Amino acid sequence: MLPGHEQFFDPNNLRRGKFTYFPVAPGRAEFAIEVRKALLEQQPAVVALELPGFWEMSLRQALRRMPEISVILCAPKEDEDSEFAIYYPVEPADPFIEAARTALEIGAQLLLIEPDTDQRPHVSGAYPDTSAIRHIGLEKYIEQYRLFSQPRSPELDAHAAAMAWKLQGADPFPGTMIVLSLNLLDPVLDAMETPQEEPAPPPEPMGVKLIHPHPDCLAEITVEMPWVQERYIDMRNATPGRHLDRQRLQYALLKEAEESYTAVTGEKMQHWQRRMLARYSRNLAVSAHDIVASLYDLTVAARSIVDDNFAWEVWQTANRYQAQRSEAELETAMLNASEVFLDTRKLRIRRRLPRPKQLTRPVRLNPRKREKRPGEWAESLDGTSICSYPPEDLVIEDYGRFLKRKGKSVLSEERSRVEPFTTSLLDGIDIRETIRNWHEGRIFVRHVQRLFGEVGAVILIFDEDRNDRYHYLTTWLGENQNESDMAFYSTEPFDHMVGPGIGRAEYGGLLMTLPPRRLFDVWNDPDYDHVVETKAERLLMAGLDYSVEKYVVYAASRPPRSIFRSIAGHLGRKIVYVPLGQLSPTMLKKIRVVHVLDSHSRRESAKEFIW
Repeated sequence: MLPGHEQFFDPNNLRRGKFTYFPVAPGRAEFAIEVRKALLEQQPAVVALELPGFWEMSLRQALRRMPEISVILCAPKEDEDSEFAIYYPVEPADPFIEAARTALEIGAQLLLIEPDTDQRPHVSGAYPDTSAIRHIGLEKYIEQYRLFSQPRSPELDAHAAAMAWKLQGADPFPGTMIVLSLNLLDPVLDAMETPQEEPAPPPEPMGVKLIHPHPDCLAEITVEMPWVQERYIDMRNATPGRHLDRQRLQYALLKEAEESYTAVTGEKMQHWQRRMLARYSRNLAVSAHDIVASLYDLTVAARSIVDDNFAWEVWQTANRYQAQRSEAELETAMLNASEVFLDTRKLRIRRRLPRPKQLTRPVRLNPRKREKRPGEWAESLDGTSICSYPPEDLVIEDYGRFLKRKGKSVLSEERSRVEPFTTSLLDGIDIRETIRNWHEGRIFVRHVQRLFGEVGAVILIFDEDRNDRYHYLTTWLGENQNESDMAFYSTEPFDHMVGPGIGRAEYGGLLMTLPPRRLFDVWNDPDYDHVVETKAERLLMAGLDYSVEKYVVYAASRPPRSIFRSIAGHLGRKIVYVPLGQLSPTMLKKIRVVHVLDSHSRRESAKEFIW
């Protein structure tokens, strides 16, 4: 029993005589925090670690290099480049490394109890999400894990017996804290019940050396992402024993990645993307039986919800570890995950950034035209009229038709019902509901009620502009019977000139309605002043007013205020809300750009400047 701690709380019966067992999940910061706290409180004379004894010299060297991350390379002495080499990252948030560091701080003796061999039995390394410790406590976590016994094998029992032999031969008097993996706790406890024989020596001598991993590969080879390890170090030095809030850390990580994404690409994330990102990463975590998403899950969610550029920024931010140098006194190596871990997954990220010096230029491709002097193109503006660029009109009209079809499908889903098959198949078998209720032995069919009416106006809102970023407000009339009238708000197009009399802008929101040539200046219409609060609401109000059909599609990041549904009802209209998150981010990014020409004569030369 450790001196001064006779009343130590021990719900899991982990104190056995002079030994106190402290089971951990390897590599997880929550356990590193708990083991440091226990060592500082109990001050044991000996700290025993589940690491091979012949690693001790390299381990001590790696501890002296902290906070830089090192890697212990273990391979046969005759062939250090063997494909069977073992790589063990010495990372600050690993509970075994933290136990060793804290032991040296309190003056305790280090004892490495694993046998001196590279042949370690395979044991499942799957643990419940360690973020649960913050909510249920360490003791409850260990108790719940031990309720489900892990499969045993003769190799595992022999490995546990070798560790027990090392402990049984230790100094019998000092108090000892044994830090070992949760999946080895019960085998070692059982082996300690009987005297053990000395294990056989390894068949061939093993060589050990320390290498310095390159900072670009840290996220691949560490259990905890390097960005979290930096925060762990700050927490360790400032407030020992403080809980690690992974959700707050992930929020800070994504916020930092978003700032970098905006700085590099010039694009801003919308709040609906943040909401979808949180939901998707949560679902990925649940599918992996975790509470909080892993770095892999976050990167997949970032690529799926935003784009590859944002996924890259998330990965690069998570890989950031300022203490790690590109070159060191040790051999520097660029490692990958497959060299360190058995089960790995690959994720391909294709950054789409302009890199003119590395792009091959096809023969006879004319270079993009540039201004001979700053402001040359702006001088050609006469201010008499404006018009659109026809190829862009075709794209936006086609997307408007897509939104109409999308709105009708939403309405159809709302008006359909599923019921058990009795006498008629109605509108067909519902496969999903039939499989979901397969245990009942019944077939389910779908009944889709007929939809009366069509979709008239379409409103697409990219940004509600509560920060007043979009100052360009205009209304365009269709030039033929197939071209919609359009009202939109955007950035100032002629602040960004791409050609003589050709400006480039970014939509904040737009309204399209057919038939054409009916739309007045909705931005100065006094009929809407008493009810609208934003530019987006003015477009919605105009859409309800000008639509000749019953349904009006409103695609935005959030639904309109309830008052507009009441107004729509009085006008005999119905708003069909389509969440922006259900639409393709790639397509939204494509159609959001609009070019404004200062006269129809510019259309002939516009193709030379609009790419």
